[in-house]
Amino acid sequence: MRLNTKIIFHIMGLLLLCNGAFMLLAALLSGIYKDGATLGIGLAAITTMFVGTFAMFYTRGHKKEVKKKEGYIIVTFGWIVMSASGMLPYLFSDAIPSVTNAFFETISGYTTTGASILDDIEALPEGLLFWRSLTHWIGGMGIIVLAIAILPLLGIGGMQLFAAEAPGPSADKLHPRITDTAKRLWLIYVGYTIAETILLRLAGMSFFDAINHSLATLSTGGFSTKNLSLAYWNDQPLIQYIVILFMFLAGTNFVLSYFAFKGKVQRIIKDEELKFYTGFILFFTIVAALVVYFKASPVVNDYHPMVLGNAESAFRHTLFQVIAVVTTTGFVTADFTSWTPFLTVFFFGLMFLGGSAGSTAGGIKVMRHLLIIKNGLLEFKRSLHTSAVIPVRYNGRTVKEHIVYNIIGFFVLYMLLFIIGALGLGAMGIDFVTAIGGAASSLGNVGPAFGTLNPVSNFNGLPDIGKWWCGFLMLAGRLELFTVLILLSPYFWKKT
Repeated sequence: MRLNTKIIFHIMGLLLLCNGAFMLLAALLSGIYKDGATLGIGLAAITTMFVGTFAMFYTRGHKKEVKKKEGYIIVTFGWIVMSASGMLPYLFSDAIPSVTNAFFETISGYTTTGASILDDIEALPEGLLFWRSLTHWIGGMGIIVLAIAILPLLGIGGMQLFAAEAPGPSADKLHPRITDTAKRLWLIYVGYTIAETILLRLAGMSFFDAINHSLATLSTGGFSTKNLSLAYWNDQPLIQYIVILFMFLAGTNFVLSYFAFKGKVQRIIKDEELKFYTGFILFFTIVAALVVYFKASPVVNDYHPMVLGNAESAFRHTLFQVIAVVTTTGFVTADFTSWTPFLTVFFFGLMFLGGSAGSTAGGIKVMRHLLIIKNGLLEFKRSLHTSAVIPVRYNGRTVKEHIVYNIIGFFVLYMLLFIIGALGLGAMGIDFVTAIGGAASSLGNVGPAFGTLNPVSNFNGLPDIGKWWCGFLMLAGRLELFTVLILLSPYFWKKT
């Protein structure tokens, strides 16, 4: 079977055109603020759109057929092409002159990881800060399409279950259903972004900070316009509670938001993943808040707000950090790695949880954990009743055996790639805590990590090869592993 290369290049061109259009938006804002970066961003936009137009023109008359092989290539190379073009505003404006650093910052944006190499974020021109937040938001839009359309089609990691839940006209009309579903969920995504911007503005943030933090929240990205991240507003609890609410919503299945707006409350109440997602967050917050309230360090500074013996502060900061890590948003109000050794290990574990399937969150996803746990518990029954057929059930429906195996396979591969990721960083001379923290954070698209990559620091201290390695882990984790790793197998490229 020959690859339909024309459709691949055509879609790459379309992506570049869209990316260039968003760059023009950043250039416009740069011009309004007169920050000196307008020319650089504008030139990047023109270059990107020119290449995109050429690719589309050159591949006109292509066969409009995307098979599985083309699907894998389009998804992986789509993110790489977006990142390669997305770094141009940083390079052309000389804000981040190093290609390695510019690419790291950009791929961290599109994969909604939120890890940064910038030592002084506030020194960046407004236009580039806005572009930096836009890379998150564009990535989030892409992830919604990935979850509802492409991953179920490719049968990756049990995402077929999510496809069955997605709204649309009819299940047998694939393309109309995908287009229709994407439009509905994008509308919710845009609506939430506007709502959070308005609420943050009313709570006391400047409009510029409000729009940037909204773009980074709904995409579960975590880029901030401040060096202190959300700790900058530690004396304004309302702002932090608003961000908590929208981080929680961004980590839920967007289809449930659609059902909520349609008044189908019963569908939401019965959703098992939402119950566990909410239950996990509440349980972990209570545990962490009690430890922080009674045991946290009494030191108080920008990253160490008064939490010891202060009930409201202890609850707010632990709730914020639990949701920020579980949803892989990565915003910071406090250095959670300095609270207690127990909580350091605790938050490391949370990095492997992830948000809901069908959200913009990274990580393994609650749905997969839930089905692995259910299957594990059913093994006890199967051991006692060897001839009985005892299927795993999810949301009242039987889950096919091959989907359960697919999910277990995903989990094993995820943990294996985490170990390989940590070994890779360790081979570069990076200490144990930083290596395992950096690998877990990059693969889970979390952002802040541990050791020298803790919430108070950034990824600039990594060697160049370490930044490229973390960039690969971010991409693999964001695209659900199989999508990227299958391209590395010789079998994929064999003609069949």
